[in-house]
Amino acid sequence: MSSSYRNFRNNVPWLILFLEAVFIGLFYFLFSDGGASRSSISYAAFQDVNHMVIFGFGFFLTFLRRYGFSSTGFNLLIIVLGVQCSVLTEGLLGFLLQRPREDGLKRLTKATLSMTAVVISTGAVLGKTNPMQLILMTVVEMLVFQMSRFVNSTFLRVPDNIGMMHVHLFGAYFGLAVSSRFSEPPPRSEKDASTPKSDLFSMLGTLFLWVFWPSFNSVLAEDNKSKVIYNTYFALAASAVTAFVLSALTTKDGKFRMSHIHSAVLAGGVAVGCAAHRIEYPWIAMILGLLASVITVLGSYCLQRCLNPALKIHDASGVHFTFGLPAVLGALAQVVLLLIKNWTNLSSLGYLVLVHIGAFCLTISVALITGFITGLILNLRLFKTTPVSKYFDDQFYWEVSF
Repeated sequence: MSSSYRNFRNNVPWLILFLEAVFIGLFYFLFSDGGASRSSISYAAFQDVNHMVIFGFGFFLTFLRRYGFSSTGFNLLIIVLGVQCSVLTEGLLGFLLQRPREDGLKRLTKATLSMTAVVISTGAVLGKTNPMQLILMTVVEMLVFQMSRFVNSTFLRVPDNIGMMHVHLFGAYFGLAVSSRFSEPPPRSEKDASTPKSDLFSMLGTLFLWVFWPSFNSVLAEDNKSKVIYNTYFALAASAVTAFVLSALTTKDGKFRMSHIHSAVLAGGVAVGCAAHRIEYPWIAMILGLLASVITVLGSYCLQRCLNPALKIHDASGVHFTFGLPAVLGALAQVVLLLIKNWTNLSSLGYLVLVHIGAFCLTISVALITGFITGLILNLRLFKTTPVSKYFDDQFYWEVSF
């Protein structure tokens, strides 16, 4: 290993320490006088979201055979840094705009929810970025996502609980845009593969995400919280059943493929996120979950064989068909349900539809543009891009004994 990389690794702890010192100073000035005494969110609901983001996504990304330490370790690092950054950003916006101060637990929950976007984006560049690049990407994405939410809520009047559900859409396309600026790994790379053990750990993360997804979708819902939980569960159930069916039908030997189950069982939860509060009957949520699972399984074939090679994108963990496409389906479903529910009130229907379409287009456009710019910045010589030969390897950053 060259001396330049040893020096780089020695500089990373000082970068982390510097950021933490900045966060402590900003917390002192912004939150020294305390906040609301009573929280509108229970600690149990926050714990569900926290478990999902840290444990669920941490193990969800451990499918690479030699990148398990980095997947779980770096996931924890960027989450704890990103949550602090998100709380500070929202607190600063509230201070500048003279908004009423939210209680601490709600701020913390919203910050943890926001970090889902960063974790999803990390999946697209998994194994190709170094810790310094991940930290920079986390800070930039948190700032941009908060600004996107601010524009949606302030100018388009999108409710906060709906705007937060754009994390899947934003995270997927931000990550894909960043990934397009990194070199592709060599074809048939031994390290860019999974083993039965790594797939098992990854499936463990998937199960945690599946179990806690109803809490994720409903934690910010002020009204109809039980309806959101109810619809989310049935959408997840339908997507899980469909995943098993399609996996058996699309493999040559008729056996289940873990990669299909790993991705498609979560598609229903992603797709129903924006529309769960509008769904009146569970069969609608089940149809949405079924369609999301179909899109995920079939999209994994089409995107990996056709679109990604043409655009020179290496989507390491398949965030496009696992989170991106189901999120697009969910945004479209929200518009369709809005049309069905308000078709008699034509005077305001056009405005409502344009608002939701505008929020969708704004979110995905900001994600793609800022993600592409972030990818260009991360590839500057200053950040010492990881060489292709060191992709997907824990030994480059961790003490590993085999």
